[in-house]
Amino acid sequence: MAFRQWLPLIGLTVSVFIFNMSEFMPVGLLTSIADDFGTSESQTGLIISFYAWAVAICSLPLMLLLRKVDYRPMLLMAVLTFTVFQFLSGISTSYWMLMASRIGVALAHSVFWSIAAPLAVSVVEFRYHRFALSVMAVGTSVAMILGLPLGRVIGLAMGWRMSFFAIAAVSVLTLILLTAVFPQVRNPGTFTVKRMPDIYRNRVLVGVYVMIVVFVTGHFTCYSYIEPFLLDAAGMSDGSVTVALTVFGLAGIVGSMIFSKMYDRTRFRIVPAVLLFSGLSMMMFGLALGNFVLLMALCALWGMCYTLFCVISQNETLRAAPVDAAPVAMSLQSGIFNAGIASGSIVGGIVIDLRSVNDIGFVASVFALAAFLFTYLWLIRKIRANAETGRENSL
Repeated sequence: MAFRQWLPLIGLTVSVFIFNMSEFMPVGLLTSIADDFGTSESQTGLIISFYAWAVAICSLPLMLLLRKVDYRPMLLMAVLTFTVFQFLSGISTSYWMLMASRIGVALAHSVFWSIAAPLAVSVVEFRYHRFALSVMAVGTSVAMILGLPLGRVIGLAMGWRMSFFAIAAVSVLTLILLTAVFPQVRNPGTFTVKRMPDIYRNRVLVGVYVMIVVFVTGHFTCYSYIEPFLLDAAGMSDGSVTVALTVFGLAGIVGSMIFSKMYDRTRFRIVPAVLLFSGLSMMMFGLALGNFVLLMALCALWGMCYTLFCVISQNETLRAAPVDAAPVAMSLQSGIFNAGIASGSIVGGIVIDLRSVNDIGFVASVFALAAFLFTYLWLIRKIRANAETGRENSL
């Protein structure tokens, strides 16, 4: 791949890193933020769910509003908005100011994730499309390897606000890089609101969305509260929790490599397998309390499956959607994904309030296994039929 194609792809991957780090960093800082503002952990967890609901609600309207704007200015605008509200998050003096600032970041997120995958495949040659998606997935994994643990370390050592300031600083550098290297990418602007019913009549696309919302609800029922689970239920130290988050992210890099190398020839088996093993790993968390080695192994399996799921869901969305509707289809995908995050955060909080943090893995696994059954029994057959009859895009 030519060097001129690497530079914008690197810029996008760094952007993926900071957007992911920002979205999920509160997971590792819930206790610190709750202590600072005098709120409960379940109430503080609403910062995650409100962020996600803002993305879920705003992604499609924003993309329809911006559907004729070329992609380069849209990308730069999203990163600039992200930078401003990230800084405001760091200077928040109250719980509600932090909440409002996070919603501002969520608006930038809505635009960025609607165009990130289409942009990644647009700046490289056709034969590198799948590789470009896997490289972007590495940005997600590195955010979990370095971002979440590093944000947690900074938060514990210097206060949670410094974690937000650090991301704001990196986002300034990212904006400079993208301004310098990202090419003009024309937006065809041919998709109209009148064609929205075509999206909803696309059975494969709607099936992918159903798989996403059910699985992601389960995943974030557990992941949103993984810090208090590991601290309180598993009895881990702060350092061990950081190790667990790092293992989760490292395994994600393995997941992105598996996608790049194996997805084509194992496509119809790997999709349901990822859902099944995610569900089983979360189910096992409650049975592994006190067993550090087993908990680390489960974190590794879970992290690998999660990254695989993220890149698979992007891939299947782009394959099923009309080419000129890709940003709109991805905005729906991003919105639905974040509806799952918000729902999972709420479900996890309810489980903690009514039962115990020990039970979040069991409840989460019910959703993941439901997504597995839906995908295995119905969705994969529809995807296979689309592939065999040439009714999908090539990636």
